[in-house]
Amino acid sequence: MLHFSKLKIAGMALVFVAGILFSLPNFLSQQTRQSMPDILPSSALNLGLDLQGGSHLLLSVDMQAVQNERLDGLLGDVRLALRGAGIGYTGLGRVSNGVSVTLRDSSQSQAAKKALEDLAQPVEALVFGSFSNAVDLDVVQNGDLGFTLTLTEEAILARNTRTLQQSIEIIRRRIDELGTTEPTIQRQGDTRILVQVPGLDDPQRLKALLGQTAKMNFHLVDQNASPYDVMGGKRAPAGARLVYTDTEPAVPYLIRRRAMVSGERLVDASIGFDPQTNAPEVNFRFDSVGGKKFGEVTKANIGRPFAIVLDDKIISAPVIQSAILGGAGRITGNFSVQEANDLAILLRAGALPAPMNILEERTVGPGLGADSVSAGRIALIVGFVAVIGFMVLSYNLFGLFANIALIINMVLIMAVLSGLQATLTLPGIAGIVLTVGMAVDANVLIFERIREELRANKAPITAIDVGYSRALGTILDANVTTLLAAIILFQLGSGPIRGFAVTLAIGIVTSVFTAFTLTRFFISLWVRAKGRPAQLPL
Repeated sequence: MLHFSKLKIAGMALVFVAGILFSLPNFLSQQTRQSMPDILPSSALNLGLDLQGGSHLLLSVDMQAVQNERLDGLLGDVRLALRGAGIGYTGLGRVSNGVSVTLRDSSQSQAAKKALEDLAQPVEALVFGSFSNAVDLDVVQNGDLGFTLTLTEEAILARNTRTLQQSIEIIRRRIDELGTTEPTIQRQGDTRILVQVPGLDDPQRLKALLGQTAKMNFHLVDQNASPYDVMGGKRAPAGARLVYTDTEPAVPYLIRRRAMVSGERLVDASIGFDPQTNAPEVNFRFDSVGGKKFGEVTKANIGRPFAIVLDDKIISAPVIQSAILGGAGRITGNFSVQEANDLAILLRAGALPAPMNILEERTVGPGLGADSVSAGRIALIVGFVAVIGFMVLSYNLFGLFANIALIINMVLIMAVLSGLQATLTLPGIAGIVLTVGMAVDANVLIFERIREELRANKAPITAIDVGYSRALGTILDANVTTLLAAIILFQLGSGPIRGFAVTLAIGIVTSVFTAFTLTRFFISLWVRAKGRPAQLPL
């Protein structure tokens, strides 16, 4: 157990050097890290929301709006299905979670029932495939003439789940565009999403980014009537509706209800500057289908205003000067640089499938973060000093060897966390403090086993060899059990619990390595220096 080959020694040296290199950026300034050669690691630990401050939002997804949108689509589907089958109807309208319709002729009830049942689609299976045979519509005949189409519970649950997943993904894209590190975006319950962004000192900007659905469409402006007349009570022309700009004061426009080009066809958006006025603008680009349609619309409507509508607000209504055939365009307006950049972020990330409501808002200031860092640092230092003092007093020189291994263990933990670009939170610091105490457990087991062998009148070298051999099984059992607990915490926990589990798991692996390998190596060097010692400093 005391023999180390040159390959093992080289491996330990490599691990130690790598640990120093990966942990060193944490003690350097940002400017120094950026000036380091690319071949050297330059990633430092990210501090969590509880350490450096930031923004905390609890959002609620408006699931009722999702159901209303589905029911509006169902109204159109029923209308097209009955007209396509040549069936006369009346009284088509919404009911609770469904649509009702009344036929004109009872002799067409069977044909109507078949046409309406054909609208039902299989519900997408969830994680465990529990909806494999379910459909999204329940068609019920009321007497000879009436039919009711109701959304099934399985369809509502599947749509809500899909909407929540899509919302989380789009929120993640929007926040990633801000350039922040390690945001926490997780589901809470059936309709809520928790968002925590460490280091973001502008919560209003975050609220503006996440509070917009960002559904953008392009509509022609209806010039057959004055929008001010419609504001005064005059009926809007057929197929037109009144929309206002997002400026102060708001300006009314009459636009055609049907969108000429949908924002879903956008593939890119970026901030730009007007070459003549240098004013910020947003440049956008469509995919091939959207670009072709955009070109056809602009070619056929030269000289007419073309409204760009974002979340039912007109952000720009330029007059089409010429056909735009390249599939690209620009949005101009009274934008600031940040407003133009945020609009580009929204368009790139895509539209949310449902509106969001902010239920809770908290801003963690840097003062609270500094206090947390200070408290964690004090706890770590006190625990570290106490363990070092105990080991030296209890095990003399061997205790000093264990302390050196403990210091290297701390360096390796920091190196691994930095290499993984992990986020350090208060529970993470708690995991490190716990690791400091656990790191010497293996050494305590080994040293006590050696003492037992010495009391049994074994030779010092034999006692060391037997002590390490017999303690190995106990050390592995204890640490593997704790490692399994950390893995379970990581799998079932979220947020800070995962941070604790990660630091604990890394600490377990590094402490076993340093205790059983490095400490044994130091003892081996001491034994070689002493020849065959008659007694141990233990």
